Amino acid sequence: MTADDIAAFAGSVRAVLARDWPAPTSAPDADLGKLWGTAAGQGWLALAADGALAAAVAAARELGRAACPLPLLDAYVATGIIGHHAGVAARIGSGEMKVIATTGSAEDAEARHLDAAHHATHLLTIPAGGGTAVLRPLLEVRDTPGLAVPAWSDARLGEPEASAPIDQAAADEAVVLLRLQLAVRALAAAGRAHEMAVEHAKERRQFGKVIGSFGAVQQRTATCQIDLSSGDLLIDDAVHAFEHGAPDRLLSAEIAVEHARTAAPRVQLGAHHTLAAIGYFEEHDAPWLFRRVHGDITRLQTLARTCGDVADVLVEGTGSLPAADLGEVGEAFRAEVLELLEQYADRSDVSNFAFDRELAGIVADRGWLGFAWPEEVGGRNATLAEQVALNEEVSYHRAPISKALGAVMLLGNSILKHGSKEQKDTFLPLIRRGELSFCLGYSEPEAGSDLASLRTRAVRDGDDWVINGQKLWTTGGHEADWVWLAVRTDPDATPRHAGITMFLIPMNTPGITVQQHRALSGEISCTVFYDDVRVPDGMRVGEVDGGWKVITDALAGERITMGNIAAALHRQLDDLLAVVRTDAEGLIGPRGSAKRARLGSLAVGVQATRALVAAAIKATAQGAGARLEAPMAGVMGGELAEEFGEAVLDILGPEAALSAGFPHVPGGGAFEFGLRLSIMYVVGGGTNDIQRGLIARALGLPR
Repeated sequence: MTADDIAAFAGSVRAVLARDWPAPTSAPDADLGKLWGTAAGQGWLALAADGALAAAVAAARELGRAACPLPLLDAYVATGIIGHHAGVAARIGSGEMKVIATTGSAEDAEARHLDAAHHATHLLTIPAGGGTAVLRPLLEVRDTPGLAVPAWSDARLGEPEASAPIDQAAADEAVVLLRLQLAVRALAAAGRAHEMAVEHAKERRQFGKVIGSFGAVQQRTATCQIDLSSGDLLIDDAVHAFEHGAPDRLLSAEIAVEHARTAAPRVQLGAHHTLAAIGYFEEHDAPWLFRRVHGDITRLQTLARTCGDVADVLVEGTGSLPAADLGEVGEAFRAEVLELLEQYADRSDVSNFAFDRELAGIVADRGWLGFAWPEEVGGRNATLAEQVALNEEVSYHRAPISKALGAVMLLGNSILKHGSKEQKDTFLPLIRRGELSFCLGYSEPEAGSDLASLRTRAVRDGDDWVINGQKLWTTGGHEADWVWLAVRTDPDATPRHAGITMFLIPMNTPGITVQQHRALSGEISCTVFYDDVRVPDGMRVGEVDGGWKVITDALAGERITMGNIAAALHRQLDDLLAVVRTDAEGLIGPRGSAKRARLGSLAVGVQATRALVAAAIKATAQGAGARLEAPMAGVMGGELAEEFGEAVLDILGPEAALSAGFPHVPGGGAFEFGLRLSIMYVVGGGTNDIQRGLIARALGLPR
């Protein structure tokens, strides 16, 4: 089924629910049995016959939004395991046999904590470690009132009506799909509560203001949106992996489940905080969504599987996180990049501050710098997938050529679009050869995250401009040849960003003074003073007062390089796994230990960050601007970097706090450096607080 087919199917499910289960408030009184019959008539219970997992998951999302526990994936799993028995698949598809599924022994005569059992006719018991799956009728069902509405049930089971042998791998796959259903429903229910909270925040007034303008509400709302968006992307990745038979499909699904297990309750609670008292009373949908979220997440514990948690799969295996698929062209080019980088693995630099001119020249000789540009300027119109593959692998392998790639993305693309012919003829060849050494002149004492408030002035004087002002945090300014400088040329412009102009200026121009500062990471950043710096108009890039467009086009290129943090964290995770696998029991303890759980949380966070980065790149490529995806990826990646650095010290102890200069350091010194560098990720390019504000405004909340 195509994406349009899936969307249409989800719409049809929504239409049925609007009639038979119109809102979460229907949970106490709606007739689940009637809906079950309608679902059969609509073909929802026969999706397994077509392998239409994406459609089943889309329906589960709609059910979650309505706080409805109709067990569609139970039918999907049961059809796959036992449907070959005479008439069973047809009976499940028609709704005559209403099946729910759980884990247990073939000899079990009773089952507990069952959802939707009151309307079911049969229970499929799946042995988690393999054995015999058994289909039994439900003889007696006893509701057990509590958190879940409709209530869970305990049941007494009849004699087996059908059975099937099932090996451990098939049992794990079936159980993981059942777990995925709970995760999908819970996250969708939390997502619906979040949507209502956002709408409420746009309308509810307190202290003379709409509450959505309050910083605390915006920060919380943005955090919830990050959890939801990354969770949905991980679920989509898992479905894709199943439908394409990916060997790591179970890991993909368990990552999505683990993310939802922690994120869905967090989002639900965040929504209640915003809704406040209005969402506390049962006339509102929120209490019923609350019950669905926490009930479904709790029931994950009833579905045992032998493959273990995310950390167990990674630690006890030999692989890494599921790979992103960049398509045939992208993956073919990735292999080409890997072949080269493996030849020069000895030049890897943990800090990635170094610049290897020889290696940059080798990459340039292959035509990879600026290869996405048109042929007339030396490029070959490389695909977005190829650009992403190059940047990811360079970052993952810590190849010391990131400055050359940065020149392409941050300067080259803007010069290509806005530069004069002379500028293109001068700078594009330098960039293609990896020879343009530059720094960014953006931040100022009063203009950090709020770049539009910059004050460094450029005043026209005949054919020249005279620049006065000060720039802060100019990384690499002490060794750069050029500065990409944002200045104010119209102090009275409205809005403020309308009066900004861009220049590309030699750093040895008279009047430029550089003062060095060493950052926590060890990197040198500079305060740069501009005192009556006279430059010709030919150094201006783009229109006068049109610099904001030049800057935003440069940031569009940064969407590709933003994947570097995700790739860097992926590398740190693999380094951590390599250390832990040498003595898993000794370093992180047995299955179920707190340190294993923390390692699993890091792995889920890395994969979620990768998913958001991929979404931001895709949105940019489609011209959507990535107004939500880009800041979400930045926030999650930055905060995960902090968490990662702290967690590794907890997991490995003092050895992880030693630097690369000490022999035999775990991870080659990358762990302690990663922790020191992590602060930059949450403040560079706009603090995470500001980024969350951008997310909130993209959701429609006021300034």
